Amino acid sequence: MSAYPQALANHLSREVTTVCHCWRLTRADGMVSGYTDHDRALTVAGLTFEPETGFSASEARETLGLAVDTVDVEGALSSADICDEDIAAGLYDGAKLETFLVNWRRPEQSVLLRTATIGKITRSDQRFVAELESLTRALEQPNGRYVGRACDAELGDQRCRFALSKQGFTGTGVVSSREGDGTVVVTGLEAFEPGWFCHGVLVRKTGARAGRSERIVDHRRDMRGIALVLRPGAGPEIRAGDTFSITAGCDKSFATCKAKFSNAVNFQGFPHLPGNDVAYSYVVEGGQFDGKPIVP
Repeated sequence: MSAYPQALANHLSREVTTVCHCWRLTRADGMVSGYTDHDRALTVAGLTFEPETGFSASEARETLGLAVDTVDVEGALSSADICDEDIAAGLYDGAKLETFLVNWRRPEQSVLLRTATIGKITRSDQRFVAELESLTRALEQPNGRYVGRACDAELGDQRCRFALSKQGFTGTGVVSSREGDGTVVVTGLEAFEPGWFCHGVLVRKTGARAGRSERIVDHRRDMRGIALVLRPGAGPEIRAGDTFSITAGCDKSFATCKAKFSNAVNFQGFPHLPGNDVAYSYVVEGGQFDGKPIVP
């Protein structure tokens, strides 16, 4: 339970109170913004909380034990800080939201009620509903590794150890046009074979969403030129004239790691793991159970 400052506690003991809720939102990229269900802007601890969003909250509860408590926050997509494209791009996934109780006549009288993490977000009719999950949510997240044949590292990270600075594994280009199916036609990648950037990452260098990264589903060459298919639902559209950088793609298989990147020694999967059919099958004549690698 939150410890209420004495001045705020005295105010709450009156028959008539002047309190409201304020929410301080901290995104994963470090951006901090404030919102309130009051009808005018409030400044608390140096941060201005906007009233235009029309936030409203459902019943909140706190239970004993390790169960995850939830509360819904609803608002309109009318704030300059919150737009449908950013929500679709996942910028608010896992963001921290702190709920304050504030005396709007004396904003210095405030108390932190709870800290939560944004979970599921649904959008419709220019409104959104964000489900807030208590900090015990972290206890439900897997903290170990899954044992599987595919690699679970990201190309070029500390576990993969592949040097993306090697010649031929990165490139830059310019968007020539964008098709309705999520395909962009680009220039600057003529020296690369089709498919080289499939499963790779494209990072926008210019445009309204500079710095945004997107996963590449396909890389091909057709009658339009060099075409990249971006993963659907990636957020704001990339436009003609935008520049980008791009890194080679990896499908997480041992064969690709060995042949394309010569990095088999750092492969972070278990390519020789027997499948379910082998694990649950009977020993039969002619079966290959000699201990040799499944993947050469």
